[in-house]
Amino acid sequence: MPSLKDIRKRVASVKNTQKITRAMKLVSGAKLRRAQNAMMELRPYAQKQRELLGSLVAQLAQAGEESVHPLLTARLPSACVAILGISSDRGMCGGFNASNIRRTLEAIRTFEAEGKRVIAFTLGKRMGNALRKANVTIGEDFGDALTAPDPTRVRAITRRLVDGFVQGEFDEVLISSSRFKNALLQVPSRVGLLPVPAVVPEGSPSGAGGDALYEPDQQTLLDYIVPRFVEVQVRQAILESIAGEHAARMNAMSSATDNASKMIQSLTLQMNRARQAAITKELMEIIGGSEAMK
Repeated sequence: MPSLKDIRKRVASVKNTQKITRAMKLVSGAKLRRAQNAMMELRPYAQKQRELLGSLVAQLAQAGEESVHPLLTARLPSACVAILGISSDRGMCGGFNASNIRRTLEAIRTFEAEGKRVIAFTLGKRMGNALRKANVTIGEDFGDALTAPDPTRVRAITRRLVDGFVQGEFDEVLISSSRFKNALLQVPSRVGLLPVPAVVPEGSPSGAGGDALYEPDQQTLLDYIVPRFVEVQVRQAILESIAGEHAARMNAMSSATDNASKMIQSLTLQMNRARQAAITKELMEIIGGSEAMK
């Protein structure tokens, strides 16, 4: 049984750890609010951009014009797939990174089983280290995870993926990251980036072709919008990953703080019992000595 001094040291150590986890929870909560606001501001813009893209493609199809934009052209059969895997740099965020990495590796093994070659692009230290250990072919490591959507780095990542697709280095591009649902739920997801899926959402006011008039012509607008749409999709995936990381860390630190409180209660009870036992032992020794002197 540990001594009273050892138990007191453990209680002090757990209390210090609890202060750290509580502080990390508060910091993650503040960062989550900022990241969530940025993510929610981008979602309507990305949705409207998708509707506009779908309307342009539909109008061109109705007019009998085939879109020749290279980012809209699917290549069948697909022989090589590029996957952009996004994770965080640091741990202490529950199963956030583990879930993303596991889902990414599952996708890679599935494509390889189908006879396709897979090239991985990584953003975040955890994803890069895990894929290298799994002997996955790395096309490029984009470095540390973004703490905010830096436009320069987002454009660089998008440009590398677009250039590789246009030049035939790979036939399709996917993003494997975490989809932010709410502060308690982040879902690992895999979405197609290239070729761009120009689909009009159901119930869209644009309709199948729409009655909108575009100036300049639809093809010119399409050439302008498609590259920017791809960049917005990459930005949205990064923003959702940032928000998901902060939410996961906040929840993990909240659980750690609660567990520390339970451990402190248990150790305090154990300490009181040990102190009571020591006092009882001393009393018994005093009484025994007094009886022996009679």
